[in-house]
Order: sequence, then structure tokens, then C-alpha cells
Amino acid sequence: MEQATVPATGTIRDAMLALERGSLAIALVVDHGRLVGLLTDGDIRRALLRGAAVTDCVADHMQRNFVSVGAHAQRAEVIELMQARYIQQIPVVDADGRLTGLHLLRDVIGVPKRENWAVIMAGGRGTRLAPLTDLLPKPMLRVAGRPILERIVLHLVGQGVRRIYLAINYLGHIIRDHFGDGSRFGARIEYLSEEQALGTGGALSLLPEPPTSPVLVMNGDLVTQADVGALLAFHEAGGQKATVAVRKYFHTVPFGCVELDGERLVRLEEKPTLTRLVNAGIYVLAPELVTALPRNTPIGLPDILGDAMNRGQDVRAFEIDDDWIDVGQRDQLSQARGDS
Repeated sequence: MEQATVPATGTIRDAMLALERGSLAIALVVDHGRLVGLLTDGDIRRALLRGAAVTDCVADHMQRNFVSVGAHAQRAEVIELMQARYIQQIPVVDADGRLTGLHLLRDVIGVPKRENWAVIMAGGRGTRLAPLTDLLPKPMLRVAGRPILERIVLHLVGQGVRRIYLAINYLGHIIRDHFGDGSRFGARIEYLSEEQALGTGGALSLLPEPPTSPVLVMNGDLVTQADVGALLAFHEAGGQKATVAVRKYFHTVPFGCVELDGERLVRLEEKPTLTRLVNAGIYVLAPELVTALPRNTPIGLPDILGDAMNRGQDVRAFEIDDDWIDVGQRDQLSQARGDS
């Protein structure tokens, strides 16, 4: 990375040499260790076309409004920024703006590609979010400027899952037009078009070929940073037929609660907080569970899992504690958007 740096007092010629030395397609302009600008081959070419000389100061032509991240930025966040800004490099800086590293798209995407497919259920009508969903499918509602479904796709790509099926129905053409074949997002995206509502599991029967590895299934309205790699590793290590991601849910009772023994009061507790484990809407299914589904028949994932358990097959839970919001109602959408 040091070979790609150039001092703020340097010239365009110095930046050209830094581009050649670093082979990173970017020159990093620094002033006493602080990153103050960026310069790409395109920036230099445009400057020269405008009449600049190679002896001009690099500070007169560098990008001053650049994107950077801190040392603790997650891979998915870096990929999202790169995709949103159409860039292939993002510098890493500390709290004082000092250059400490550089993320390259080729390295970030270089996560080992997983053989697992992902199926994202994106066909629901989202009636509880009307009128927001009158003209837009729920997974395409935006959180922090990006559709929820796009966030899921980029998160999966960042964790090595690149073959993705989107189950679509209501306003599915909007989803198809946005994602295309997925190449813009570093994925291979195909579509499972439901002619009728097939529930949370029926679309799996529309897969064009039998899967050979466990299949990751997700609801299309999740804003989450769940560690998909850890979930898949847990499933594959245990050898179970299905794994359900679960998380803790806390509910504070807005009243004082009492405990009785007959009519005798034995305990008072003011506004207690109850904790339950809830379904996080993320699953891993063994290939044989998927291939056994009757084609184009409505069925819910709880039914698929219930049938497996009734047959004595092993179904396990994997607890996640990462960021997670199920955007199913207005207050949850507001929470995801930071409005509440």
C-alpha cells in the first residue's frame, strides 16, 4: 500500500508513478500520514485532457470527497459501499484520518465461494405496510437508501453465497428489473416465479434442478448481519436435516405482575422483562428435504419442519445475536430506518 501513496505536495507525475508502483489502480494522497485525497488513472487522464501538466500539484486534481471506513468495518458493509459508489477500492483510516489500510474489491469478494444456494422469499404482498407496498414489493422498501432485498443479496455475496434464487410473485417484475442476472451485485441470480402464493416454503419446489448441498432459505424482509457462514458450518457439522436460526426476544410487561399460591400472594414483580427464543426467518435445509416437496404446492416452512420432526428427523436451532430486524410492520420499518 505504501508504494501507492503520494505526498500532497507531489505532482501528477508522482501520482502516475505511484499508480504504476502500487498496481492498485489508485494513488493515495497523504499529508503527514493523513489521507487527504485519492487519484485514479481516470482522474489523471481527465486532468490532462483539460490542459493540466504532469508537473501540476496533485492536490489540485485529487478527489477530496472520498469514501473511507474504519478498521472494524464488516466485509458486507465494505461491499455495499463499493457497489453503491461503483468503486473498487476503499481506504481504511483511523479516528484521526490517518491511512491504515486499503480494501480492494478483488480481495473482499475473494471469500471462498460456497456451493450452497440461497433462496430468498420475496413474493409476499406486505399488506401490513400498505400504502407503502401498494406500488412496491415489501422487500424493495428502502432502509438507509438501499432496498432491503439488495442488502440481503450483498450480505450473502460478502459471505461467499453467490448462487441466489429470488422467489417472486406480487410486483415481481420490479425485483427482476432491479437485480437482473445478479452480475452487478457479484452474484448469479435466478427467479422462482410463483403463479399463486405458495407460502414460505412452496417456492422451493420450483428450483430448476435438485440441490446437492444444504440450501439456505431466508425471508426477504430481514435487515440483518447474521453470520451465515457460522450457521452453515453448524448445520453441516451436525448432519441434521434442518437448522432454524433463532434469537432472543425481550418483552417488558407494562404492569406489575403477581404470583399466587391459590389466593395467597407469594410474589410481586414490577414490569418484568420476559425472554423467549423466536424464529429469525433464516433456515438451512438438507437437499433431500427440498427435493421431496410436491411441485407448485403451497406449504409453509413450519409445516416442512414439523413434518420432518414427526418423521423423527433431526431439526436443530442455531442462536444468532447479530443485528436483526424483521421489517413486517410500520414500527419495525421505522426502527430499521432509525426513525424510532
